[in-house]
Amino acid sequence: MPELVLEHVEIERGGRTLLRDISLTLDGGVVAVIGPNGVGKTTLLRTIAGVLAPAAGVVRLDGVEVRALDPRERALRIALVEPTEPVLAALTVGDAVASARFPHHRWWEWEATPADEFAVDDALARTGLATFRAREIGTLSAGERQRVWIALAIAQQASVVLLDEPTSHLDLRASVETLQLVRELAAAGALVVCVLHQLEEAAAFADRVVVLGDGSVVADGRPEIAITTMTIERAYGVTLSVERRPEGLAFHRNVTPSSSS
Repeated sequence: MPELVLEHVEIERGGRTLLRDISLTLDGGVVAVIGPNGVGKTTLLRTIAGVLAPAAGVVRLDGVEVRALDPRERALRIALVEPTEPVLAALTVGDAVASARFPHHRWWEWEATPADEFAVDDALARTGLATFRAREIGTLSAGERQRVWIALAIAQQASVVLLDEPTSHLDLRASVETLQLVRELAAAGALVVCVLHQLEEAAAFADRVVVLGDGSVVADGRPEIAITTMTIERAYGVTLSVERRPEGLAFHRNVTPSSSS
């Protein structure tokens, strides 16, 4: 299992400190990152991936500083999946997924190998996209496009997968199917860190939940430990009753801002 360690990480954007003193050790399963809009969830994901440099602190993967890895090595070990539709919309599903194999080749020796073909075929099959291979991404539904992003992560074969809002704009069925794929990635040995907006999704599908709010980590642990009335009030500034049931957590919302907001 990969081990991802954040040591006293501070993140700034536009001259403003978003997150400070973030220290986490992530070593397997599905980790959901939740918190209000603008708190820095996506920026944290991109910092973990090495795309952005932290203002302070360090991110290490298996003991090696992520920013010290050359871009190709980082791409072999970390898959950052962001819906870059303007870039990929004109590509076919097959070509888009095949692009995830680029890190496995030197720039001067690109030619598909049997390993590449197997990885792409496997990714398309596991995401139910085999019959979509020749379709342009721009013609797909939102749920189908999300499956393409997951297929990219599978084909890349990285040990760490970072997903930014994999269920955004999806209906209930498509969201569940997407998160089941996320769980399959973790079951195959990857560390999966995903930004989610829905508390219900984090509670049902994540092994661990990191709650961000007011520039720091408000809570971190198993869903039933991290998602509580107190931590949600601290992070979001709303009153939310959290009820433990045999089938999981249930939420009773009161959207009136709390006195601490």
